[in-house]
Amino acid sequence: MIKPRTKTPDLDIKLVNGTTWKLSDQNPEHFTMLVVYRGKHCPVCKEYLQTIQNHLTDFTKKGVHVIAISADSEARAKATFEDWAIDDLALGYDFPIEEARDWGLYISKGIKEEPDQFVEPALFLIRPDRTLYASSIQTMPFARPAIEDILKSLDFVINKSYPARGEA
Repeated sequence: MIKPRTKTPDLDIKLVNGTTWKLSDQNPEHFTMLVVYRGKHCPVCKEYLQTIQNHLTDFTKKGVHVIAISADSEARAKATFEDWAIDDLALGYDFPIEEARDWGLYISKGIKEEPDQFVEPALFLIRPDRTLYASSIQTMPFARPAIEDILKSLDFVINKSYPARGEA
């Protein structure tokens, strides 16, 4: 598990637009918000990413860069991007299971129409120096932090220079 105020692992991930995204290359004013979603098979993920899409401008105004990633293949990720109406959201794929474990994420074995293995959802707020500010890691598709709550909290965090908590 990565503790707040410590450096996160670097992340180098392919995006559906044909480019590569690297965490260490990011230079947001305040945070990078890394959202890990389960994959195309997850209807809860679809709703969550669509909510993020609807608030991307709000995140940008607050100095927050947003990316969503999964362990899905390129083909599944491109289908997700096309089918879910998330046209402005940076969407990454092929997040390696071993790297997901380095981030402290939970891995599930697929049932029914799910992939053989996939990463359970998480959300990370990462400072420009790549230190972890906050994280929310789930074992199931539900009980994720509400996007509207994160936006409200960012105002407080940024305006009050509120420190990362949970480092002890």
